Amino acid sequence: MKPVRIALCGLLAFGVLAHGGVEDWSLAVFETGVGLVFLLWAVFFVLFEVREVVLPSILPPLFAFACVAVFQWFFRRTEAPHETRVQLLLLLADLVFLFLAAQAFRTLQDWREFFWFAMLFGFFVAGVGILQHLTFNGKLYWFREMRYGGIPFGPYVNRNHFAAFAEMAIPIPLVPLILGKVRRERRFVIGLFSLIPIGALVLSASRGGIVSVGVELLFLVSVILLQRAGSKHLLTGGIVLVAALSLVSWIGVKQVLSRFGSLQTLEVQQNKRASMRHGAWRIFLDHPVLGTGLGTFETVYPPYETLYDGKVVDHAHNDYLETLAETGIAGGLCCAWFIGLLLVAGLRSLQEPNISFASALRLAAARRPHRLLWHPGAQSGRLQPSHSRQCHFFLLYGPSRQFYDDFGAFRVVARAATSLFSKSLIYKRLQAV
Repeated sequence: MKPVRIALCGLLAFGVLAHGGVEDWSLAVFETGVGLVFLLWAVFFVLFEVREVVLPSILPPLFAFACVAVFQWFFRRTEAPHETRVQLLLLLADLVFLFLAAQAFRTLQDWREFFWFAMLFGFFVAGVGILQHLTFNGKLYWFREMRYGGIPFGPYVNRNHFAAFAEMAIPIPLVPLILGKVRRERRFVIGLFSLIPIGALVLSASRGGIVSVGVELLFLVSVILLQRAGSKHLLTGGIVLVAALSLVSWIGVKQVLSRFGSLQTLEVQQNKRASMRHGAWRIFLDHPVLGTGLGTFETVYPPYETLYDGKVVDHAHNDYLETLAETGIAGGLCCAWFIGLLLVAGLRSLQEPNISFASALRLAAARRPHRLLWHPGAQSGRLQPSHSRQCHFFLLYGPSRQFYDDFGAFRVVARAATSLFSKSLIYKRLQAV
């Protein structure tokens, strides 16, 4: 399964480096790549007799949400069938991607390797962001023109989108480090992997991102106090924070403060955000059951706009309200189911009496997607496809792993389906070949 794991990591990295994976060409590459990786996994399944299929607990609510979108598109309960079909294909590709990740990453050693990849990749992207900040020439990657403008940082057109990535990259090295689950000879390297993303986040001048990381640090402090792990681990985290602030000071405090002040006029204003939220809520009230169709907000919003400024509104800047407007109560219930799994599993992670290294990784994985509850409703924009994909991926090791151990029905269904397939005529013919 190692080739499958490498391919999945490559798709994750591609989504980030391709400016968040929002353009048509990047979506096409991702969907095609998922199909090719699925064929590769099928070869392993047939040739190497991998009989057990893992069904993680996060798939049922996501699958139910996909069923809502399928119903909208198939029965023409959408205001823009083409847009709904495009978003539905992306959603199905994400579901297949998560399914493949659940099959490929099963052991603790597999996840150890992935966490090292996540830390190295987060360090690399943050380093590129800092370097671009210091040598910015008005272009992405120093060569690509931005036709529609933006406030770029790193590979993202919007600095808030980079902040969302940094929020997810920081807990991976920081949680094991603060909890004291890192070997002494590796502490400097892991500390460096935490330092650069924190410094890049501050340089991005994203208010929502900085507040979110502050909440994460308070959460870690509370975990240490509850576990009575001792003050030496808090000292380790304090050293990392002081080093990050020193890095920002070395680059230039005045430059960062001026960036905070000058960029506010370039973003969507507060009254415009309020108008978009109000419009999204009115759309939901007019289409309460199934919404207007997945991906149709840009098409439906103009009649509901109350503060016209001549600009196209493609998203509500609040993913909760946008989901309700596009999928109604049906999609909202699926999202509530997903969030409930996330919250309950996060609380369970705090009940472990002794935090081992595996538990520290699981806690880091749980903290990474918990930002989903904050960021979609914050003032810092919306999540990119690559962000959601990373959060769901980490749920496979965090909350999903705990729930999978509890709900044995998933194993029964998976083994029964695998047994039927292995005894089928198709399988026998493939095996004969």
